[in-house]
Amino acid sequence: MGRSAPKSLSSLSLGPERKCKYYNGYFVNGYVFHTEEYGQGRKTYNSSVCVKGSTSSELEVDYYGTLE
Repeated sequence: MGRSAPKSLSSLSLGPERKCKYYNGYFVNGYVFHTEEYGQGRKTYNSSVCVKGSTSSELEVDYYGTLE
C-alpha cells in the first residue's frame, strides 16, 4: 500500500490561489508608504523606498524602488 502525499504538497500541486489580499500602502517605523497609483492626484504621498544594503563583502548595495 502506497503512502499519500503530505497535505502541503497536495495544496501546491493545485497551483496559486485565485484570490489575494491587496493593500494600497503600509506603515513601518512611523512612516506611511502608498502605491504610486494610490498617490496619483494627491498633494503628497510616498511610494518609493530605499533600503540600505549590507553584504558580507566591503561593497554594500542599496535597494531603491517604487511600490506598485
